[in-house]
Amino acid sequence: LTFPLLSVTLLVSFGSSMLYGYNLAVVNSPAEHIKAFYNTTWSQRYGHGLGPAPLTLLYALTVSIFALGGLVGSLLVGVLVERYGRNGALSRSALLVLLAGSFMGFSRELGSPEMVIIGRSITGLHSGICLSVVPLYLGEIAPKNLRGFLGLMPSIFICLGVFSAQVLGLPELLGKDRFWPLFLSVVVVPASLQLLLLHCFPESPRYLLIERNDICGATKALHRFLGSPDVQDVIEEMKEEQRSLSSMEVVSVWQLLRDRSVRWQTLSVAVVNAGMQLSGIDAIWFYTNTIFENAGIPASQIPYTTMGTGAIEVVAGLIGCFTIERVGRRPLIITGFCAMGVCSAGITISLLLQAALPWMRYVSVACVVGIIAGFCMGPAGVPFLMTAELFMQSHRPAAYIVGGSLNWLCNFTIGFIFPFLQMSAGAFCYLVFCGVCLLVALYVYLVIPETKNKTFMEISHIFA
Repeated sequence: LTFPLLSVTLLVSFGSSMLYGYNLAVVNSPAEHIKAFYNTTWSQRYGHGLGPAPLTLLYALTVSIFALGGLVGSLLVGVLVERYGRNGALSRSALLVLLAGSFMGFSRELGSPEMVIIGRSITGLHSGICLSVVPLYLGEIAPKNLRGFLGLMPSIFICLGVFSAQVLGLPELLGKDRFWPLFLSVVVVPASLQLLLLHCFPESPRYLLIERNDICGATKALHRFLGSPDVQDVIEEMKEEQRSLSSMEVVSVWQLLRDRSVRWQTLSVAVVNAGMQLSGIDAIWFYTNTIFENAGIPASQIPYTTMGTGAIEVVAGLIGCFTIERVGRRPLIITGFCAMGVCSAGITISLLLQAALPWMRYVSVACVVGIIAGFCMGPAGVPFLMTAELFMQSHRPAAYIVGGSLNWLCNFTIGFIFPFLQMSAGAFCYLVFCGVCLLVALYVYLVIPETKNKTFMEISHIFA
């Protein structure tokens, strides 16, 4: 593990992945302040306030528009990484955050709820690009024995982003009514740092050699990342992959979906990415305060309880990162989904028994913690890492578009319908998440092989 390799991993994880986690959770604590701003602005414009249902709908749109932006961003990944490379796509996408931060930061001064919604959609666009490009970049620059460790580093920063939003959202910090525009626009700080420093690191060697046929540039990049003068073995492995793809250009999404030789890889990416969001984790992150309020936690304790769950998810992410190369990908992701499924059922049971047994509220909190810990140990980062590992260079961008699109589409679905699902189904809504988690765990157990310490060519042969 060389200094340049670790540095660029920390930089792109801090400047991109952390923003995804931050934006997932940032709308949780200022929800009432933002709703009050919407209501006041509506009254000033039209002479009457919004009713509970329209206000819930408008706020649900504010929360879930982030995922629609992410969906658009994931569809652009293939074009961006082919034209600008992995490093170049990440550098340019940071400009989107500066634009989004400006919209959200000045929204109250200009009396415009639309600016909040537009800013959220632009941050989603940025996250949609980076959520695919960061693991793609790290997966291609990392040696095979470090791919798991470096590949899960972004998931730790996603957890850190969620935790940062929970800490800054405390009433003693930016959780006050007058600070919520600043709270939403803090994202410009990590993005600016990435914009300033990322150009100091080279492009992906695999991209340079296989797609641009730049052997000299790839060799220099390998020297920098690996810190070794002898990189001939890695160059030869890349050339072998290049030769195997010599008659094949980078495939489109439609070609990927029609290619029978990679149908199980494609199906696996679709199942794991959709399952990751339909597991209910985004409902936990978007509406943590509401969930704890329904569980009977006193309002004064909710921000600190939420912050405690954030600290636990960071610890769980670290455990996953440092154990993935020892235990492998499959055990982590299977264990994570099983834990989430059991804890989702636990929430339902605890809410149903809460009237008779008041102490069950603490079981609800423990189950929420279990869902978050299970997610951060495996499902948070392994699907993106597996997408890089299951496909050859020619299919990888299209695979990230498929996985990313499903990821964001399911993210939007959960973010938008969960408040209404909770109102209609009550405690039983968590059983849906339980079923999804257990089915995904079963699929991974039956279909997906272990990819630890294997080259991309070896993994391709296993599926073949």
